Amino acid sequence: MPKKIIMADQAAPPGGPYSHAVVAGDHAYLAGACPVRPDGTWVTGDFAEQARAAFTNLARVAEAAGGDLSKAVRVGVYLRDFADFPAMNEIYVEFFGTENLPARTTLPVALQGFDIEIDAVLYLGD
Repeated sequence: MPKKIIMADQAAPPGGPYSHAVVAGDHAYLAGACPVRPDGTWVTGDFAEQARAAFTNLARVAEAAGGDLSKAVRVGVYLRDFADFPAMNEIYVEFFGTENLPARTTLPVALQGFDIEIDAVLYLGD
């Protein structure tokens, strides 16, 4: 099965040697999206601002891959401080709604310089 490399012009540039996403078959595998602007500068400030920036980057990569967040079948959310879980849930609903939700894992991790990172798998079929 051939794979297609996706780089999203409207999203933050990758922070290392990886692609924004890879489409293989009818799935798109989106790399972790962080609170970074498309010009490469980091979004600093409160958790909500960082979370919205990270979810916006994820949405832009999903679009570049030929889908949108409604096509997500799995989402991974990584938080520096698990106390931000309730705030993350509120912002998550802004991007994913409350129906037909993807499977999700949320973990506390040691992030460097930001408070949230999000990855996803999309199903691009009908």
